Amino acid sequence: MDSRRLLRTSATAIAAAGLILSGCTGGSDAAAPAGSGVASARAAASPAPSPEALRKYYGQKLSWRECGVEGFQCATLRAPLDYAKPNGPEIELAVSRVRAGGPGQRIGSLLVNPGGPGGSAVDYLQGYAGIGYPEPVRARYDMVAVDPRGVGRSEPVACLTGPEMDTYTQVDQTPDDPAEVDALAASFRRFAAGCEKRSGTVLPHVSTVETARDMDILRAVLGDEKLHYVGASYGTFLGATYAELFPGRVGRLVLDGAMDPSLSALDLNRDQTAGFETAFTAFAADCVTQPDCPLGTGTVAEAGEALRKFFRATDAAPVPTGEDRDLGESLATTGVIAAMYDEGAWPQLREALTRAIGGEGSALLALADSYYEREPDGSYANLMFANAAVNCLDLPPAYPDPAGARRAVPSFDKASPVFGAGLAWAALNCTYWPAPATGRPHRITAEGAAPILVVGTTRDPATPYKWAESLADQLSSGTLLTYEGDGHTAYGRGSDCVDTAVNTYLLEGTPPTSGKRCS
Repeated sequence: MDSRRLLRTSATAIAAAGLILSGCTGGSDAAAPAGSGVASARAAASPAPSPEALRKYYGQKLSWRECGVEGFQCATLRAPLDYAKPNGPEIELAVSRVRAGGPGQRIGSLLVNPGGPGGSAVDYLQGYAGIGYPEPVRARYDMVAVDPRGVGRSEPVACLTGPEMDTYTQVDQTPDDPAEVDALAASFRRFAAGCEKRSGTVLPHVSTVETARDMDILRAVLGDEKLHYVGASYGTFLGATYAELFPGRVGRLVLDGAMDPSLSALDLNRDQTAGFETAFTAFAADCVTQPDCPLGTGTVAEAGEALRKFFRATDAAPVPTGEDRDLGESLATTGVIAAMYDEGAWPQLREALTRAIGGEGSALLALADSYYEREPDGSYANLMFANAAVNCLDLPPAYPDPAGARRAVPSFDKASPVFGAGLAWAALNCTYWPAPATGRPHRITAEGAAPILVVGTTRDPATPYKWAESLADQLSSGTLLTYEGDGHTAYGRGSDCVDTAVNTYLLEGTPPTSGKRCS
């Protein structure tokens, strides 16, 4: 499991994750000042192509068609596979929309992205955003989504077969001896080699910078001067990257469950590990008050020790599930983490842990399978493949070798006594990646951009609240909206205060007062 999987999960959204309008201009904005975040991002990725070189992409016409979901249309957007070679091979990107329903004057298009990296924006649009976003927003915007390159229907990255992925997800991620370290490293090598074998052409070209450039092509093709956007979780990094590259084209950007682009892979993974500990502490504090709590009715610390004891037991003797896959420590940990994204899953987790501690692991296995997007037939969606592909391009690996992971374990254990060791070793995955990283950690200021709304949740497990504080501080026009609560992301998750503030910004362009707090 990659601890930087940042998908949005919600009882009302697709169970997985964590979101555009006249002119046909192309290329980048004016050159960034030396030493700025834009300059560093462009230098790290492929050189910015000239507007003339991209004219055929910015001038293309989308051919909309029905796509089997009532009310939605689909189309295919063309973009250069390699922006450094705009006259070279192309990549085809899946786009979907539902038209503004009125009443009221249409504002433009609202691009949505649920996060990941690797979450299908098209699925998110058709399964939730296009029908579940507040009616006043849907009335005045065409709701639009594009699957990022390498994701979903947009030439998806493929790495392992279903049986191979089953094996991969069961490898021990808390190695106890050199042989287990070697086995874990070998599993990451096989995963990387599978990606290179099956997706070697697209693999070097699925970075966030390239996807942000794709979004600007889509903005122009849709006929919009400015890009309006709601991005959750990883989608906040994508939105911030767009603002960095094209500050003059920023419309109304909502970045919900924010990432901090200034952090290294090691720091991101360690911070997220602390975030999951915060979420577990909240779960445990609730659990010990419930009569069915499988971790006891004592203190939060005692509940944490009970969970660690359970994990150790599954490491020594996996729990039967009724399938040919037993519930070992890796899958058990993944199942618990999956339930940390949404406090609505806490009752399900209590039941799953009760059954697993009692010797029957199918319910906790089902939570792990939902995290990995494993289908009942044993196949997997491309989520985890795209997740690794994007993450490993966007930042240099956390460690140069397994020894680096071993040295990091104590700091991860300090961040999370429950999850630390497993997530420390999980961060080894990019060490063996076949495509070298093109991005680097850096602050994003997006000088000249219109006001950008950053939303942070105080007990968010996957994107710790301090990341939202940091991003809002970095952005020259950032405004922070705080949700004091649990779960991953805040918009559309039950807070009228948050929803009203976001809706007002999207409909009127007026962000809330910076520092506004909701509960």
